[in-house]
Amino acid sequence: MAPRITPNLDVADLDSMSAFWCAAVDYEPSAGAGQYRVLSPRSGEGPRFILQQVPEGKVVKNRLHLDLDNEATFDIEAEAARLEALGATRLSGEMEEWGSRWIVMADPEGNEFCVCAQ
Repeated sequence: MAPRITPNLDVADLDSMSAFWCAAVDYEPSAGAGQYRVLSPRSGEGPRFILQQVPEGKVVKNRLHLDLDNEATFDIEAEAARLEALGATRLSGEMEEWGSRWIVMADPEGNEFCVCAQ
């Protein structure tokens, strides 16, 4: 059996970032201890997502980022607007290449992610 990949994200504020990411991807807090918070999909399907509180702030571009993938006809502009209302920042306009469309965003602490349709 292959290992599961569980993304971990360094954050400064566990509570606010937990609230943001739960609302952004329809997850819920499922566990936590110390500087860790585990988020799990409400549907029960998909990977867990772990937030780790760290003392240092984000300084440069992420070496790894999340793509929030959706179907090809998905309205990524509307989704970007919804995420902005939750506290995200739009870092690009809509881009398109190889049959995929995406918008680069940043969460409230500046961690980059993309809203995608493919």
